[in-house]
Amino acid sequence: MLDFEEAGVQAVFKRHASEINSMVSRLLSSRAVYGLLIAGAALLWPAAVPGQDLGGAAKIVAMTGRVSVLKDGNEWARATGDVVQPRQIIVTGPDGYAQFQLADGSTFEVFQNTKTVFRDTPGWGELLNVLIGRVKVYIEHRNGPNPQRVTTQTAVISVRGTVFDVVVEDEDATTFVSVEEGTVNVRHQRFGGNGVELRTGDSVRVFKDQPLARVVDKGGAARVALRAAAQAVYDALYRRSIGGGGSSGGTAPGASGPQGDKGPSKNGDSAGGPNGGGTAPPPPPPGP
Repeated sequence: MLDFEEAGVQAVFKRHASEINSMVSRLLSSRAVYGLLIAGAALLWPAAVPGQDLGGAAKIVAMTGRVSVLKDGNEWARATGDVVQPRQIIVTGPDGYAQFQLADGSTFEVFQNTKTVFRDTPGWGELLNVLIGRVKVYIEHRNGPNPQRVTTQTAVISVRGTVFDVVVEDEDATTFVSVEEGTVNVRHQRFGGNGVELRTGDSVRVFKDQPLARVVDKGGAARVALRAAAQAVYDALYRRSIGGGGSSGGTAPGASGPQGDKGPSKNGDSAGGPNGGGTAPPPPPPGP
């Protein structure tokens, strides 16, 4: 039995240094202790989350053709890596396409000839307000429900975690909503009500001056399969178009220079030349 009062702590450690070192070495060589140390480090070190530094903005992770934002009455060209802030209007040309990533890992795609407001009402879970054209949304929900909304002049689409398309077809804001995966609720902007619930493979068309139809277009296995096949062909051709244009990381052909505002477009074209200076991607598959 060691007498700590007489020898003192320092003397004890000096006297038994070799024994203490041997014991520590044995402990550290234990697989169990090593596993606990790794687990503890993982808990203390913040996990890397895609886009975690974005805040309320959206980052362009892939694009081709003309993609811009409306600012001060002008269209300002965007490039891969640029961000779009809340209340900015995203505009794509006849050859334009862009994929955006959010801080929570969700993404959305904006197709050609589309105009949409990003987070028109921040803080209320509104992701996009689609004015015209087509968007496709992928809501991330690995960490639980993720309430988001997409709106048009005729429809409010509420989601918790799903994949779905929204197409505003004309100046009357006729809106076609189709669900690829998960569940969404669609209600009419003007007539209100509880709306209709769409599940995988369901779709509905919302007209400006008509109450929302209670009969949901279930489509059919053949139609859904054909649309999926057309989408796969489009995706393959799109990837080839941005991969073969000599650009890196999916950057729009012709886009170069530092990130940020590239200057207002002339006649709606990006600063990299007419229509972004690159080959237009193939058109996306038509809606049902």
